[in-house]
Amino acid sequence: MRTNCATSVFTGLPKAAVLKHERVWRGSFLLTFAGVRSDDVIYINLPLYHSAAFLMGLCETIERGTTVVLRSKFSASNFWNDCRKYNVTVIQYIGEVMRYLCNTPKRDNDKDHKVRLAVGNGIREDTWVEFLERFGNICIRECYGATEGNVGFINYGGKVGAVGREHFLYKMACKYALIRFDTEKEEPVRDSRGFCVEVPRGETGLLVAKIGKRTPFSGYAKGKQQTDKKKLRDVFEKGDMYFNSGDLLKIDDEGFIFFQDRIGDTFRWKGENVATTEVADHLLTVDFVEEANVYGVKVPGHEGRIGMAALKLKENMDFDGKALYQHVKNYLPSYARPRFVRIQDALVVTSTFKQMKVKLAEEGFNPALIKDPLFYLEDNKGYIPMTQELFNCIAEGRLRL
Repeated sequence: MRTNCATSVFTGLPKAAVLKHERVWRGSFLLTFAGVRSDDVIYINLPLYHSAAFLMGLCETIERGTTVVLRSKFSASNFWNDCRKYNVTVIQYIGEVMRYLCNTPKRDNDKDHKVRLAVGNGIREDTWVEFLERFGNICIRECYGATEGNVGFINYGGKVGAVGREHFLYKMACKYALIRFDTEKEEPVRDSRGFCVEVPRGETGLLVAKIGKRTPFSGYAKGKQQTDKKKLRDVFEKGDMYFNSGDLLKIDDEGFIFFQDRIGDTFRWKGENVATTEVADHLLTVDFVEEANVYGVKVPGHEGRIGMAALKLKENMDFDGKALYQHVKNYLPSYARPRFVRIQDALVVTSTFKQMKVKLAEEGFNPALIKDPLFYLEDNKGYIPMTQELFNCIAEGRLRL
């Protein structure tokens, strides 16, 4: 038996991943590892065609005999009322869900609930801290994995910001590694023998996992080309084959694993790699910024991509170009500072609340095509309104960036 389950990505269209019955069965145990009990009540408000809700949520309730509360659509305003009404003890999250909850107006009864455990992936470090401070002592189990992938992690230690921690037994069963990746060429770096290079602790690398009998990769339905793209051959020895996760991770000296970025989202400017998630995290600490989506855009006559940020402002707050410039100047190196800013009423996300970047990157920073307010970072002055004259100067090479 096999089934197809949609796997969404940060920047593209969903793909139908092939899941064999054994994989579905294994996936149903994930919440058990996270600490879910048979007497728990799980709240699921994510689409069931996505593996997070179907495999981790619904299938787990069948395996454990837990009670499940299904909501047809996520609602930040009704989230905690539902939890109180149905005595929910476990919640699922993905993408920006936790930030949406933190952005709701504060109430006196924010900590009045029975939720003890939150399981999911994609929570930012600052949101993690804010969520716990506001909604109480909830155990957060951040996970990492892909529907079609053959490797995954779970943060059983509870370290804020981490997606998991290395364990020698798991590494014996699932051979994975972080390898050096060239973001400009968009391919792994290989040594003189033609093999990939494993990065040391503390350095960011591409996560790959060996494909084998115990760690299979079934690929995508009717997508041979997409399937082949995810297979890396001759990684550490002739004839071996590894699954290419497409994700950049980092492992610290204590063995904690941190998600850094997707290889399609990280861009290169002035000879330096820029991680979009890291830049976005800094922007979100600015007092008037509610949401931030960072991406790279092409500039005529320049190599690589330059940083641009789409921002949603907090209610009743205005954009302050000088304050934002001072902030990025203090916290980000010059090559990582967004050169352009686009103000939007709402940031576009997928059905599983992951930010979309491709369309924004394609639209670029031309004020003739974009109706949203645009700003340009002028050195030593701050963010100023982007004009057609400025765009023409950049496009024609009269203004070097």
